[in-house]
Amino acid sequence: MAVQEAGQGGAVTGAHGGGCTCGDCPHGARAGHRRAVAAFVSKRDGFAAGEGLPPAVAHSVSASRQWVSEELTQSAEHVAERGRAEGEAWLARLWWRTACVVWGLVVALLLAQALTAVGTGWTAARTAGLLAAVLTGGALTSASWFHRARGGALAPVIGEDNRLSTSRAVAGAWVLFVAYAVLVLVGRLAAASGSAERDALIAGLELGRGAGVVTVLAVVCAIAVLVRRVVGVRVLGQRLQKVRAHRPRAADLLTDDAGRGTFADIQYVVIGGVALLFAAVRLARRPDQLPDLPWGLAVVVLISAATYLAGKYAEGGRPVILSVVRSREAGDLDAPIRTGDDIEIRGAGFVPPGAQGADRLSRMVVRIGAVHVHVPLVPVRGGFSNPGDAVLTVPVPADVEPGRVDVQVVTAAGVETNRYGIDVTE
Repeated sequence: MAVQEAGQGGAVTGAHGGGCTCGDCPHGARAGHRRAVAAFVSKRDGFAAGEGLPPAVAHSVSASRQWVSEELTQSAEHVAERGRAEGEAWLARLWWRTACVVWGLVVALLLAQALTAVGTGWTAARTAGLLAAVLTGGALTSASWFHRARGGALAPVIGEDNRLSTSRAVAGAWVLFVAYAVLVLVGRLAAASGSAERDALIAGLELGRGAGVVTVLAVVCAIAVLVRRVVGVRVLGQRLQKVRAHRPRAADLLTDDAGRGTFADIQYVVIGGVALLFAAVRLARRPDQLPDLPWGLAVVVLISAATYLAGKYAEGGRPVILSVVRSREAGDLDAPIRTGDDIEIRGAGFVPPGAQGADRLSRMVVRIGAVHVHVPLVPVRGGFSNPGDAVLTVPVPADVEPGRVDVQVVTAAGVETNRYGIDVTE
């Protein structure tokens, strides 16, 4: 009753939240998201310092904790809503930025060709390279327009979790490069005047000339498809926890879902980028054939791809409960678990990568017998002390029947832990 009264009292002060149209709310998705985040951080830090508690719940530790958790959950949902709106607006603007980057690269290629042509003269190969870049840029611009609501030209490399996919990005870069190289040969073949020159250009497309590039292209494309299958199967099998991001970021190519750098992704991007740069230089030096990527470098790329795939198999894991004990404060006597007591659930993997936000943490549920208990948010300055990745603290409701009951955690990703039995006494 005290919590409900306090919540009703706080509803008046929060009249300007959510979809307010009174003129006080910020305009624009980005401004709205930033303002919502600032308000949430201020509220969380205030509660952590013991400020803002209504007198109706201040006398009870459990009531004040529940009221604080519900207030933070509502604020976190507002922040998440603003974040999703900001992410959608950012994706809608991204298609124009990708188009500008593409044509900026075309202009850079033109300037590079013009500078290197000083003293040697303009050649048919330079014309073919520029025309191939224009055709590739036009195709990417068209793709950006048709997928403008999903990130423009980056739409194919954005995964189902709304993050940039490392495997798709590497494969996409190699596909674009090989397509560009073939277009260069097509342009040169169209401009060739003699039969001997045409025969030499056709011979440049033989497998013996570009076996290394073709092998790398086949492997990175297969890795992109296989990784998607591996991740999907592991998520459905509850062996991997995936939480959707608000919007993709460039750092996704080098980090995991929690934003931490991963060796498998970094080495795959670095080695793939170095090999792609080598192939581009070879194409500039020999524009009459597919880049002859040395087998030594091709094998290095294959080893890097295998390492990346092994890392995808090794990451993640199912959350697990190792033990459940009665939470004891200083001065409490040792006793069995009773209804109304707090229990401490110890284990691993309770907080999925990327689910550190309050809106995701508030979705965590603990089943105690047939009763579902939402894990309370306990704020501290800069974050939350509960729930944690290895420890959760929840109260045992009065609805739990005395006797042997099972405890099970359901994470924000919807993955269930193992069942752990405890004895609840009257």
